[in-house]
Amino acid sequence: MPIIAIVGNKGGAGKTTLSVNLAAGISNQSSIAVIDADPQGSSLQWRAIAGDNVHFPVYAPTFSLKQQAQSYSGKNDVVLIDCPPSVKSPQSVSVLEFADIAIIPVQPSPMDLWATVHIEKAIAEARETNPELKALLVINQLESRTTLSKLVREVLNEIALPVADTAIRRRAIYRNSALEGKSVFGIGKRGADAVEEINSLIQEVV
Repeated sequence: MPIIAIVGNKGGAGKTTLSVNLAAGISNQSSIAVIDADPQGSSLQWRAIAGDNVHFPVYAPTFSLKQQAQSYSGKNDVVLIDCPPSVKSPQSVSVLEFADIAIIPVQPSPMDLWATVHIEKAIAEARETNPELKALLVINQLESRTTLSKLVREVLNEIALPVADTAIRRRAIYRNSALEGKSVFGIGKRGADAVEEINSLIQEVV
């Protein structure tokens, strides 16, 4: 069963928001366990607020992320790991050595695009140990009317990693649902557009 790592090389890329909403969408179809390997613990905090609003567990990391993930993988269809916002962190390095898929959210900003170059190198290094590792760049918090947002896919295509067809737009509903202790799947019609794009990304990934 796939182990999915959500990795990045810059804070503020929307990594945790994407993690919990992907997990919520996957949980509607399959069993999933989430490991919050980011020291900030945002996914764990969200899960504590969510309570009965969601129906999948979020675990704190143990000493061996690999053993933990493999243990959960034997009991679930999918394991998702929310990694720190640095590909050089020990947690990210470790996870990339055994994950099946790395999802890399990238905002349409110059600093995010520059940071993606380091991710390309980290994926290449991880594949020396984990040659079957797949990687997918995901344009996150897209604002379609800005010039940079229009150019971001063209820029990312210069990097030797595939880019998801699905882009995640900047929507207030992602923040608002988190404040309510929910995912976009748990807030009814207000989340319909966000649900559609998350489901589309899940189809590409899983």
